[in-house]
Amino acid sequence: MSAHTCECEEKVRQKKARIAEEYKRLEEVIENNRGKDGVLIQVMHQAQQIFGWLPEKVQVRIAEGLGIPVSEVYGVATFYSFFNTVPRGEHVIRVCLGTACYVRGGKQVLEKLQKELGTEAGGTTPDRKFSLEINRCVGACGLAPVVTVGQDIYRRVKLDKIPAIINRYR
Repeated sequence: MSAHTCECEEKVRQKKARIAEEYKRLEEVIENNRGKDGVLIQVMHQAQQIFGWLPEKVQVRIAEGLGIPVSEVYGVATFYSFFNTVPRGEHVIRVCLGTACYVRGGKQVLEKLQKELGTEAGGTTPDRKFSLEINRCVGACGLAPVVTVGQDIYRRVKLDKIPAIINRYR
């Protein structure tokens, strides 16, 4: 029998170690905030920074750790748009559908992105490279239609430019 470890086994080992480290960090956050008033959003925000999103198991652990109902954690997670209860892509693409962007072709831009990425608005590509979201207004109405990718802003987006925009982040 060889001492060689296949790549698959090594990746599984690394993933398990990463997850264990993430939960260790979550426990530290909970411990540092236990018994304090008004810390739920802060704890949830730190948990999301650790995990990249708020899976159900993390929400349950936060509730148990802070001694509050899971329904309260879930309610906060689903009420505030900055919390994510589904995995997000490495790059978040947002299409503005405010009035000016919509009138100037924002809906068609969204449809083209959905087709190119193979995911609906609110979804994430299977490789978790991209998440596609709708934004109601970015405050750049004179530049409509507007698409953002992370902090990058694309103005007056034309349908034929969408593949090139996506390819910059592949």
